[in-house]
Amino acid sequence: MEGGAVSYLPAGLSIPVPEPDGVSAPYWAGLREGRLLVQRCIHCGAWQFGPEWICHRCHAFDPAWVEVPAAGRIHSWERVWHPVHPALKDRGPYVAVLVELPHAGNVRMVGNLLGDAMQDVRIGAEVTGVFEHHPDASPPYSLLQWRCRT
Repeated sequence: MEGGAVSYLPAGLSIPVPEPDGVSAPYWAGLREGRLLVQRCIHCGAWQFGPEWICHRCHAFDPAWVEVPAAGRIHSWERVWHPVHPALKDRGPYVAVLVELPHAGNVRMVGNLLGDAMQDVRIGAEVTGVFEHHPDASPPYSLLQWRCRT
């Protein structure tokens, strides 16, 4: 993992993989390459996340995948105190953020905010994506985490 931070996916949680229909496969493949890919319709130009087979605006099929900078701003956040899975029993608290991506039509995605779980978090703070790679997992995968820009 970049930056020497601790892995946020403890043993016991399922490894993230694309759905059986493969709709999110380009997103996960992009993360493994250190790239953030978001869908954009080639017909009407609308951005969207999460992955779908159809454009949310014009209903055209197969929106394109476009690389965007892994940078945004915090739209909302929550300090999570109670584990949502038994594997997270000793991992709290942690900060979950809803990040708005200005280079992708302001679509939003949820992720973890790296650093001290008790850090001061503010709406509008700029964040940078950090790719957490797990090449030795079976299957290999990567996660996108967020870090406040200082």
